[in-house]
Amino acid sequence: MHFDKEIIELIKETYPLKPREEFILNTENKLKQKAREKSRRMVIKRSTFAFSGLVLCVIAISWFFLFSGKEVVINNINSFGEGNRPILIDETATSVYIYHTHNEETFVPNNNLNEPFEAFHNTENISLIGARLAQELEDRNISTIHDKSDISGIVEERGLSFKQSYLVSRELLNDALENNPNIKMAFDIHRGLAEKNFSTLNLKGKSYARIAFIVSNSSDNFKENQKFAELLHKKMEEKYPGLSRGVLVKTTGNTYNQDILEESVLLDIGGVENKWEEAYKSVEALAEIIKEIIETGN
Repeated sequence: MHFDKEIIELIKETYPLKPREEFILNTENKLKQKAREKSRRMVIKRSTFAFSGLVLCVIAISWFFLFSGKEVVINNINSFGEGNRPILIDETATSVYIYHTHNEETFVPNNNLNEPFEAFHNTENISLIGARLAQELEDRNISTIHDKSDISGIVEERGLSFKQSYLVSRELLNDALENNPNIKMAFDIHRGLAEKNFSTLNLKGKSYARIAFIVSNSSDNFKENQKFAELLHKKMEEKYPGLSRGVLVKTTGNTYNQDILEESVLLDIGGVENKWEEAYKSVEALAEIIKEIIETGN
């Protein structure tokens, strides 16, 4: 290896490299030309990337403001947050708040329960019906907050009675309104106690769990609450005759938190003998009614 290097060095010394001036100039010009071409290609490449980014930006903004992209982004934002606490959403849209004061209420046929008074479950309960309603509303571009708080668990932790569940749900509703002043409607969804033959409707070959709209005459907003409930009942009767059990006025002294919001109502969906599928069909119908009321303003 050393011998090879010595030969190369000897050749260099014997035949020193002395290129002609013309060769040097030509080589220099060619190198400069290639450098300019490379620079131009880089500029074109950067310009193409910049233009493509601008086009994508314009498309995104157009979609956001013209093609309901706004609602999609809003609903995606609402799916994040710590626990079930609502976060700020679109303040220009009508928002629906869904919650469950008696969140463990469930249905007998789906849980292999023997007695109606056993119709409570810590996971397979009425909150699943609320989740379906929330999804149906969001699919219709209606901004919705579904509170999945375990109110029954909170009541137990605090040593409160079953009747005091409304104190806990009241706190949640007030928190939601404080963070989202655009909330216009509130639905406290329960499972009713009516027997199967009274809580079920067969309409056009489909089975539904009937819905009762309940308002309290103890609420300071009683007239407004009643008007809202009657509107829901009327619209439902027009599209799904018999699905509504009507507007029921309670005189128990419990406001059901309806004094907080004018368009607030308690819903009894089905009874202990109804099935999930029947309740799901009912909230699909309810979502249509809510959408119509929001869009028409009445």
